[in-house]
Amino acid sequence: MQTSSDRHEYPAHWEADVVLRDGGTARVRPITVDDAERLVSFYEQVSDESKYYRFFAPYPRLSAKDVHRFTHHDFVDRVGLAATIGGEFIATVRYDRIGAGGTPATSPADEAEVAFLVQDAHQGRGVASALLEHIAAVARERGIRRFAAEVLPANTKMIKVFRDAGYTQKRSFEDGVVRLEFGLEPTDRSLAVQYAREHRAEARSVQRLLQPGSVAVVGTGRTPGGVGRSILGNIRDAGYTGRLYAVNSAFPEERKEIDGVPACRSVRDIDGPVDLAVVTVPAAHVPDVVAECGEHGVQGLVVITAGYADSGPEGRERQRALVRQARSYGMRIIGPNAFGIINTSPEVRLNASLAPEMPRPGRIGLFAQSGAIGIALLSRLHRRGGGVTGVTGVSTFVSSGNRADVSGNDVLQYWYDDPETDVALMYLESIGNPRKFTRLARRTAAAKPLVVVQGARHGGVAPQGHAVRATRLPHATVSALLRQAGVIRVDTITDLVDAGLLLARQPLPAGPRVAILGNSESLGLLTYDACLSEGLRPQPPLDLTTAASADDFHAALSRALADDTCDAVVVTAIPTVGEGAAGDAALAEALRSAAAAVPTKPVLVVHVELGGLAQALSAAASTAPQAGPGTGAPQGGPGPAEETVPAAPAQQPPAVRVPEGARLIPAYPAAERAVRALGEAVAYAQWRRDAADPGKVPEYEDIDEKGAAEQIAGYLARGQGLTLGTRETCELLGRYGVRVHRALPAPTPDDAVAAAQALGYPVALKATAPHLRHRADLGGVRLDLADEEQLRRAYAELTELFGKPAELRPVVQGMAPRGVDTVVRAVIDPAAGAVLSFGLAGAATQLLGDMAHRLIPVTDRDATSLIRSIRTAPLLFGWRGSAPVDAAALEELLLRVSRLVDDHPEVVAVTLEPVVVAPHGLSVLGASVRLAPPPARDDLGPRTLPAY
Repeated sequence: MQTSSDRHEYPAHWEADVVLRDGGTARVRPITVDDAERLVSFYEQVSDESKYYRFFAPYPRLSAKDVHRFTHHDFVDRVGLAATIGGEFIATVRYDRIGAGGTPATSPADEAEVAFLVQDAHQGRGVASALLEHIAAVARERGIRRFAAEVLPANTKMIKVFRDAGYTQKRSFEDGVVRLEFGLEPTDRSLAVQYAREHRAEARSVQRLLQPGSVAVVGTGRTPGGVGRSILGNIRDAGYTGRLYAVNSAFPEERKEIDGVPACRSVRDIDGPVDLAVVTVPAAHVPDVVAECGEHGVQGLVVITAGYADSGPEGRERQRALVRQARSYGMRIIGPNAFGIINTSPEVRLNASLAPEMPRPGRIGLFAQSGAIGIALLSRLHRRGGGVTGVTGVSTFVSSGNRADVSGNDVLQYWYDDPETDVALMYLESIGNPRKFTRLARRTAAAKPLVVVQGARHGGVAPQGHAVRATRLPHATVSALLRQAGVIRVDTITDLVDAGLLLARQPLPAGPRVAILGNSESLGLLTYDACLSEGLRPQPPLDLTTAASADDFHAALSRALADDTCDAVVVTAIPTVGEGAAGDAALAEALRSAAAAVPTKPVLVVHVELGGLAQALSAAASTAPQAGPGTGAPQGGPGPAEETVPAAPAQQPPAVRVPEGARLIPAYPAAERAVRALGEAVAYAQWRRDAADPGKVPEYEDIDEKGAAEQIAGYLARGQGLTLGTRETCELLGRYGVRVHRALPAPTPDDAVAAAQALGYPVALKATAPHLRHRADLGGVRLDLADEEQLRRAYAELTELFGKPAELRPVVQGMAPRGVDTVVRAVIDPAAGAVLSFGLAGAATQLLGDMAHRLIPVTDRDATSLIRSIRTAPLLFGWRGSAPVDAAALEELLLRVSRLVDDHPEVVAVTLEPVVVAPHGLSVLGASVRLAPPPARDDLGPRTLPAY
């Protein structure tokens, strides 16, 4: 602990777990006086060369004075951080505040000298880069704005750490030493570097779990049955290509194998490295297993064991201890309470899960927080008959259980680079870090489709076992923000699989124009109606009649695909009496061959009880999504053929062999399901095109950013959070070019008359009491009062209906030009970040929830799409002969509000209501602004894993 002479208490909030470049983890924490022995031991393990680079001279050991200096810090002017694994130091960094001449200084001096030392065994793991991010964040917190470092020219590794950090630097050379100086404020480049390092590290950490060279199943039962023995059998039967071990402390010493797998009593007894341990022992024994694994150098754990946060408060504490213990050894965890992981790559063939069969290899990645849903997803994709039919394989599968450590964000990082995954399907019950998930989802969706269904949407709380930060945003808003990031948001598991199969098998459509053809007029009309419901533009269905042959289907599909006015084709088919399997196979081949001739347009089949046709349409070929014209999607070629996996006849009909590389055509048992999937593909393709040109955030010369900052600082000096008064609100908004229509208080009829004379007739009289504000339907507003007589009469009516003026809080406001009443809101959510919302004022927003949302900062393209995204948007653009509103003025208002909140995160809430948008210009008639210290931005700070 720190001594009484230290100026600050131990800063526990500086402690953090980080993922290193190779996927392992380390603990970063402040160095204290209790670390003297650790520091000496650490220094003894550093090479003479590294010591020379640190001290510019031979320095074989630390003196007692050195140890005292390097362990006694005031956590303000002198700070030291250490990276630890297993409780031992692997690297250190420190800064000392300096003055103009380089001498020790105190605040307000804003420069510090920084120095690193990394054990040679851990160099190249990105430890110094991670420590630099954390020491820079600490320095900014303590008022330091610049770092200086002196480095020997031969110390190229450390020079590279500073050079690659992305900060603005100044470099000089004097007396044989390179001096580097750089500011610590995050820049676009430093954030890009940080995100790139985060991506590489987290992707690598998942790769180590999914591609292990050796696996130990800890808790393998001595007799058949049980979880551990089952998982051991699943790994063995899948043909795992690495080394497999069975571990159980109860094995007799003479037992050397079980089910043909080497058997050991402890992980420590295994002769050789173990990359992954699958833990199935009871929760009470897990800590001992984790310690064994950590000491043996195991890289990661899949904890199948339940009884953690899923079992209540005591279990949550056990879960926190589990995560802390595993991370202290540099290990990451999937689980606890996990269903397991699967990798179908021929180089791995790992089925470390409770799934009794290995899924077929394919190009779809699956992530599920629920084991039950994971089973449903694997089953749905595996079977050929019923539901969504056809063979589409899986690349990797992760069931995270309680999601204590590895989360969907980590798996997204892995999938983004994974050449074996073309489509990502995710079932999420909670999103622990929505801001980060949105960032990663946007990047992933620009390269490959990401389809998400979110469970527990309306429960109001996260499922047991999930530690998530609270969000004040309703689910509909979070869903809209995910769609803005390119996520294909669906509501059910059925929709998840339906959309995934289409995106995995077919190219992206170039537009919403759909051709419909088939041998059933009724089924064609149902498909036509479904297309209209999904916002697509269907052509009249082509009825081939029930007498249509396979050749007729081939000719009709070929013509439809060749038509330049068609972007996609839906084929409807009903059984042909008497033809059976042969007819199904002929029709399937006819459709495949026609589709293959035009590979840039998607084809879907709606079938009615045609198991044979759906099966025949399935093909063992690549599921890579191919780009349609103008989508910007990469062209995907055929991949390796999928293997036929035997299953019980009741679950899976016999496989139908089709030519390798044949084009896959998804088949659906209902028109609505097929068209819904097509609608999602059309919307996603449009997002891809739009994402190629996201627009820009405009600059406005009349914005007074500095004046607004000073004004906000002055207001916040009064307290931690406050809602501004009318005058302050108008002044602050005015600095960003947002003019609020002047309103004057009218506590008496005479005051109302005086206000009207000052503003000029005609005027409006409004009650601003909370229960009457923005409720014109209750009669609390009187408009177009042309003179004093009408104003006094209106005043009397309001007080007679609703009570005394003190209760009504009446105001007088000049009349604004007639238009459409709208509402603009901005809020900073602690989890999702800053969000801008727009809708029509009144019932559309309050009753129907018809609001559209965008993440701040909003670009000009975002603003344009925002006002057109609400269902009632036609009211703004000349519905039923009305005059269109000034959309340009409305978009500019949205952009100015976005700039205000983005420039000043202390502005945590803004409401403009109503905003009356006229054919020429607009009027902001009401406004409120709330200020508070902004929520912490974890995306701007150093890389950290969620704390436990």
